[in-house]
Amino acid sequence: MAVLPWLSGCLYHTHKVEKTTLAGPAMDATVTQLVNGVNDRYEAINSLTATVDFQATTGGARQGKQTDITPFHGYILLRKPAMLHVIALLPVVRTRAFELTSDGKTFKLVIPPKSRAVVGSNTVTKPSTNGIENLRPDIFLDSVLVKSVTPERLVYLTSTSVTRREDKKLVETPEYELHIGEEAPQADTHLEVHVIKPTRVIRFSRLTLLPIGQDIYGEDGGVETHVEYGPYRQFGTAHMPSSIVIQRPREAYQITISVQKVLINQQPPLPDRQFELKIPSDYKVQTLQ
Repeated sequence: MAVLPWLSGCLYHTHKVEKTTLAGPAMDATVTQLVNGVNDRYEAINSLTATVDFQATTGGARQGKQTDITPFHGYILLRKPAMLHVIALLPVVRTRAFELTSDGKTFKLVIPPKSRAVVGSNTVTKPSTNGIENLRPDIFLDSVLVKSVTPERLVYLTSTSVTRREDKKLVETPEYELHIGEEAPQADTHLEVHVIKPTRVIRFSRLTLLPIGQDIYGEDGGVETHVEYGPYRQFGTAHMPSSIVIQRPREAYQITISVQKVLINQQPPLPDRQFELKIPSDYKVQTLQ
C-alpha cells in the first residue's frame, strides 16, 4: 500500500474524449409542480380536432425485418372522457383507408378498401399474433394527451440526463422522470414492505418542464406503450407537440403522428354523431376479444 502512490502513474492512462454540450440551463421543479402542470394541461382540453399525417411501421430488430407503410393523411377527433374518431385517407386519391371510433368501452374499425370491419372491446383480452390487430382506441386516448395524475396514485420524482448527437455535437439534456404507480396487493402476508405496481412514467425536459415522453405499463409490470413527444408548437390557443411517436414493443409496431393543425374546445361542442360509425351491410365483420 505504501508504494502505490509511486506506482499509480503506471496503472492508469488519461486520454481525451468528446466533451458534451449542455442543451441549456436546467429548471427546477417539485413533484407538486409537475403533477399540477400535467393535470392543468389535461383539464384545459375538453375536445380536440387534429389534422395529422400518419406513418406506420411493423416489425423490427427482433423479427429481423421491418415493413414501412405508405404515409397517409388523416384526422383525430377526441372528446372527453373517452370518445374517439380516427380517420385515415389513402394517398393521392384521398378516399378513406380506415375509420376507427370508440365510446370508451367498445370500438368499431371500418376498412373500405377491403370491405371489412372489426368490432370489439377497447381492452385486448386475447392478443393476436398479428400485432396491428391489437390496435385499440386506448392507444390513441393514452398518447395524444398526457392524462391527469389521479389523487389515489403513488408518485415519486427522479432526475437524469440524456445525451444525443445533434449537428455533429454531443448534446446533454437534463430531464425529470415522474414515476406513477399504485400499491400492489400483498401476495405474502409476511412481507413487511409496501409493493408499488408501476402504471406510468412521464418524462419532462428540464429546459421547459413540459412532457417529452411517457411509458405506460401493463399488469405484469412491462412497458406496453412508449410515447415520444416532439417539439411543442402553438396551434391557435393550444400549445402541443408537433409530433407524437407511439411504440408498441410487444406487438412490434410504431405509429408516428405529425400534427399539422389543432382545434380545441370547439363551440358548439363536438356532437355524438361525430363519433358514430355505420358498418355497410355487405362488409365482413370480425369480432375481436
